[in-house]
Amino acid sequence: MSMDAYTANMEVAAPAANGNLAAAKPEGVGARVLSQPKSVSMFLTYVAVELGLSANTLSAYESDLRDFCEFISPRHGEPERADRKVITQYLAFLQSHRQLKTTSIVRRTAALKMYFRFCKARGFTTEDPTELLETAHAWRKLPDVLGREQINHLLASVNVTHPLALRDQAMLELFYACGLRASEMADLQMNNIHTDLGVIRVMGKGRKERIIPVGRPAMRALDAYIRDLRPKLMAVHGGVSDRVFLSRSGRVINRIVIWQRVTQLSRGAGMRQIHPHTLRHTFATHLLGGGADLRVVQELLGHSDVSTTQLYTHVDADRLKSVHKKFHPRG
Repeated sequence: MSMDAYTANMEVAAPAANGNLAAAKPEGVGARVLSQPKSVSMFLTYVAVELGLSANTLSAYESDLRDFCEFISPRHGEPERADRKVITQYLAFLQSHRQLKTTSIVRRTAALKMYFRFCKARGFTTEDPTELLETAHAWRKLPDVLGREQINHLLASVNVTHPLALRDQAMLELFYACGLRASEMADLQMNNIHTDLGVIRVMGKGRKERIIPVGRPAMRALDAYIRDLRPKLMAVHGGVSDRVFLSRSGRVINRIVIWQRVTQLSRGAGMRQIHPHTLRHTFATHLLGGGADLRVVQELLGHSDVSTTQLYTHVDADRLKSVHKKFHPRG
């Protein structure tokens, strides 16, 4: 399934308490599981229901394991019977014949490792053939961030005559103030906003909840949108929604629409193409550049591993230059 086809239906049912994968998986994925090996079907149920992984992650696991099954089925039948040699051949095939990038191979290796750990734990196999498998390491690219003048220009450039100006301003302010992912912005609900406390409650990856402070400019923009525009958008559709951000027709918008809108707003400001993640990166970089504790930024971003957050310590060029000038003898 292409990403465009998959994201056409973004409303995903929450994992069912009874473990029914059809209720926990995105539309179109559950139907394919019926033709999959039992171990794969049970694994996908496990990551959907018990781990509560996102719909996109679930779809990626399903796609990766389907491809692995297609590779080994003519040779070894059931995927859990594959040994380390076969798995190594598969990864080599991805590199030499498919010419996949290292990042894609790293992702597929991670999926296989998780799958085979599950198979061993559930008795499908007595050994984990990926246990000693070396993982390729991809170079981490430094995140794209905006300077302080650039972000101020973007925030001030929203066309106030546009019918959705209040909504767009609130989204941009909230992206920069809170470092949200596009999916988190799309899923934000009215009862997640606590104006009196100056915070919002966000449900992130793996259904991990976090509380994020909201600065005064962002809260003012959010209040203005909720007070002056959102009721009008609700009236257009004639329905009731608990989601904060709505479309021109009053319907819920998904992360793809939000992604596209941020890109349009950046072009309208005469800037290079900017994505929601650019604003998330900028949020983290500016916090660390201002002296924020790394662990605090990790918590605000919802990173499970602090090493992911550490990447932002290397991208504040202005701070590096000032430190070099201050302490280097020939600065």
